[in-house]
Amino acid sequence: MKVSPVTAAVTPTTPATSMRKVAIASCIGTTIEFYDFFIYGTAAALVFPKVFFPALGSTAGTFASFATFAVAFIARPVGAVLFGHYGDRIGRKKTLVSTLLLMGLCTVLIGMLPGAGTIGVAAPIILVLLRFGQGFAVGGEWAGATLLTAEYAPPGKRGLYAMFPQVGPAFAFILSSSTLLITGAVLGDANDAFLTWGWRIPFLFSIVLLAIGLYMRLAIEETPVFRANQAQRALDTSKPNALPFLDAWRFQAKEILLSAGSLALLFAFFYMGTAYLTSYGTKTLGFSRPFVLTVGIGAALVFGAAIIVSALYSDRLGRRRVIMVSSGLAVVWSLMLFPLLDTKSPVAFAIGVGITLAIFGIAYGPCGALLPEMFQTRFRYTGAGLGYNLAGVLGGAIPPLIAAPLTASFGSISIGVMLSGLAVLSLVCTKALVETKDQAM
Repeated sequence: MKVSPVTAAVTPTTPATSMRKVAIASCIGTTIEFYDFFIYGTAAALVFPKVFFPALGSTAGTFASFATFAVAFIARPVGAVLFGHYGDRIGRKKTLVSTLLLMGLCTVLIGMLPGAGTIGVAAPIILVLLRFGQGFAVGGEWAGATLLTAEYAPPGKRGLYAMFPQVGPAFAFILSSSTLLITGAVLGDANDAFLTWGWRIPFLFSIVLLAIGLYMRLAIEETPVFRANQAQRALDTSKPNALPFLDAWRFQAKEILLSAGSLALLFAFFYMGTAYLTSYGTKTLGFSRPFVLTVGIGAALVFGAAIIVSALYSDRLGRRRVIMVSSGLAVVWSLMLFPLLDTKSPVAFAIGVGITLAIFGIAYGPCGALLPEMFQTRFRYTGAGLGYNLAGVLGGAIPPLIAAPLTASFGSISIGVMLSGLAVLSLVCTKALVETKDQAM
């Protein structure tokens, strides 16, 4: 039987890079990228109102600080389009090296940025620009890291292997909270030294992690699925060479929008459970900074475990079903969360943060396989990145930003109502998705 040149070209070769190396590299990469992203969120809750917005007072300073936090989520879809373009054109590996370098540079520069007391209004302006750079980098990071594992993974085990970049944020949150906790303990939690320069140490420490991440990412090869697709496109000249972004919207706009709605709750629960509740625990409930950070570390272990379990079950039950369980739980839990927190019990606070992040973890585990499986290879990086990062705008940028004004006007229960509404949206959108666990890449 004669084999056509196109067919021969698209037969994936056995990669020299082992699945174990890919899994470790993807996990370390997302840990580093999200460490950089998370220390900003923690610092925005605990430090930045005093360092960059001292003239605004406590409430307005906190709002302005979370506004800069939200800027990154606006940048993420932009990063998804640009890095998605290059990820679909020149490869996953090269693009992921670029996102890592950009994130590391922005984070280190934030650690070196003088406060408003030194350079005045220029300080918050530069902070916003650097935060935009962080969001821009993360916008291209997630899709590439999950594609790296999903496109290498054998059939029937994509949930398992796509789990590795998903647990990176759990490690990152533990690492970011721990560095701030240790720095505060050494310098004195309320000490001027911590507010002046101590908070900068976790940001500057990023340069060490950057070196480790680059070493790991340069050691892996491009995915066999991408290489096969590139070979086919080089020989098959009948298909127009359109931009990945345009193709993604032309052929799979429905999947992009549904995935954004499906994952909106995931983002809302995660960033409310980390950044906003860190601020709420210290400023509203009056808990100490070390206690709140310690609770966050414990909660990260919980949601890390939830990610692992849900990803494994998604290979058996399907991605869609597991994410619907998370959304269903969230509808009810959202209305219970703030009445529980407002008892001002330390145990209640720990339970509230832990369950919130566990529900997030149940949805986060399967989505590492779900989104790559939903899109065609030639614009998979762009499509998966757009769906994921549009969900970040809807669920990650808006709730933390409007939570403080909602609380001031209608009480804390209004935040629960908002989160419950997002959970209903995610439940409906997930229901409308097609199950992907048995689809070929």
